[in-house]
Amino acid sequence: MNEIQKCEKTRRPERMLGTTTVLLALLLGLLLLHLIKLRITSAQLPPGPTPVPFFGNLWTLKFQLHHKTIMQLAKTYGNIITIWIGQTPIIVLHGYESIREGLIAKSEQLSMRAERPFFKYYANGRGIIVANGHNWKQQRQLGIQILRNLGLGSKGMEWKIHLEAQRLVDIFTALKGRAHDPKYCLMNTMSNVIAAVSFGHHFSLEDQLFHDLVESSDSVTSFFGTRLGQLYDSFPWLMHHIPGPQQTTFKHLQFLKCLVMQEIKSHQRNPSTEPQDIIDFYLEHISKTKDDPSSPFNEMNLMQIVLDIFLAGSETLTSTFLWGLLFMVLHPDVQAKVQKELDAHFETYQELHYENRKEVPYTYAVIHEIQRCANVAPVGLPRQCAQDVKIKGYQLKKGTVIVTCLASALCDPNYWKFPNDFCPSNFLDEHGNFQSKEAFLPFSTGQRICLGRQLAMMELFIFFTHLLHAFTFQLPQGVTEVNMNGILGTTFRPHPYQICAIPR
Repeated sequence: MNEIQKCEKTRRPERMLGTTTVLLALLLGLLLLHLIKLRITSAQLPPGPTPVPFFGNLWTLKFQLHHKTIMQLAKTYGNIITIWIGQTPIIVLHGYESIREGLIAKSEQLSMRAERPFFKYYANGRGIIVANGHNWKQQRQLGIQILRNLGLGSKGMEWKIHLEAQRLVDIFTALKGRAHDPKYCLMNTMSNVIAAVSFGHHFSLEDQLFHDLVESSDSVTSFFGTRLGQLYDSFPWLMHHIPGPQQTTFKHLQFLKCLVMQEIKSHQRNPSTEPQDIIDFYLEHISKTKDDPSSPFNEMNLMQIVLDIFLAGSETLTSTFLWGLLFMVLHPDVQAKVQKELDAHFETYQELHYENRKEVPYTYAVIHEIQRCANVAPVGLPRQCAQDVKIKGYQLKKGTVIVTCLASALCDPNYWKFPNDFCPSNFLDEHGNFQSKEAFLPFSTGQRICLGRQLAMMELFIFFTHLLHAFTFQLPQGVTEVNMNGILGTTFRPHPYQICAIPR
């Protein structure tokens, strides 16, 4: 080996070491610049935990935007907080006053749904729940009109709910007090009301298609609020291309879209002489506007609206009822008082109608208290500032993402007598009359308030009174404790449990 080769061999490790040093210095420089940028941006936003580069506060949040974590953070940072999801700052409104200012006083400025990656994958700008702009306004307006045409709040709509309530009573009666998991019975009932409104028919509890529907609905509705959902919004391209449980959710979403589209095609092949359901009315409107090239009414928007209504309507009500039955077995005195009031006014549950709710103020208060304590939608779906806006003294730029902690309004000590306890007195005045509360926001508020809230309240009243008039609910023999921590997805649902419905 000549001298030149020896020198070259000696220089190679030095060059490699030098290259590594330069790369490390470059990486550290980029991290430092990113950290400085984070600090500068954070200084212009409401207070919050210190973010780290790329991941933001995901480590602090344990990769999940949990309402209990938000409430803890509010004790330190106040009622308007900045939380970083990856590299995106999220402004969280905590407490009723902050939420009221954001969603009511500044409703127009905060009317946009945040353009999150999973929302785009779920709906691609269609439908109602996560749509924006002209399309959202047109679809929502038509949705409201269709529900009116279907008789929302009328005897006709209530009769359909009564039929499903009777089926639920029959299912529980057949069990003869045996312990069972009520999830599928309740999901079947809630889904059938939405199916009747959307498709014009209901599903049998034994139908395999129904079980596939429940499994897929569970998967999709739980995804957004989970750690996987937060990771998807931070790294969407990566989550689409790596294996994992998120791939199952993607398949379930496609199954649901195909199912709804099959229902639409079936309606087109066999049109009704008079519109009977959401699909009928929407198809009729498509026909009326077919000559308008700017019309936003089409099959894809119809498919998304039906999917929105089905997922939102069935999942939230099922979760609310699952919590409600747990509250009844944990508070047998409340259950007994409801039954006493119902017995005093109605001989049979067939006499129970939504218009009678004022005759049973305690029962109506219990239903509201179930909704308050269950808080099945504890964190509202993200909004986005449609324009520059000032909230709680902070100037927020157009495009800033806003999240409302609805659970904090439902237990705001400034508005509730017993904010942390299950107590129907929260909705009763000193004379025992029912009284509504402005901080009662289970359906959110403002321009994005739930489209089907009136239908949901009618369902809750009819199903609850039918069941409490017919049964006394108890835990299975030997079971003394219930896990009340809940599982957070898009909704907040209880852990699986078994219960006994004892005929009265």
